[in-house]
Amino acid sequence: QVQLVESGGGLVQTGDSLRLSCVASGRTLGEYSMSWFRQAPGKEREFVAGLSYSGRWTHYADSVKGRFTISRDDAKNTVYLQMTSLQPEDTAVYYCAARTKRFYYSADDVSPADYGSWGQGTQVTVSS
Repeated sequence: QVQLVESGGGLVQTGDSLRLSCVASGRTLGEYSMSWFRQAPGKEREFVAGLSYSGRWTHYADSVKGRFTISRDDAKNTVYLQMTSLQPEDTAVYYCAARTKRFYYSADDVSPADYGSWGQGTQVTVSS
């Protein structure tokens, strides 16, 4: 199983940018499709962005499309979430997650139940 540690969250203002990092250990990220999820207070955890294990394919929630970008640095075994034009509704704890099944990707995999490894989360707060 892969271990994940997120960082990069913080308090920013509307319109600012932020980059989240997710460092993996234990396994190579090239074996796993990776995603970012977020959870706001009182709400369910929701899918934000996904990246195929090959690194070739991405998919995004409609609410972040065009503003967020998911990417991977194989040399650092790290996945990133670049967030721009942040809005107060983006305020949440952000989690990275590795797909349970290795070498598998589907743009339909947006349920937390499809992911077996999770980081501890990093808080992003966007003030208006």
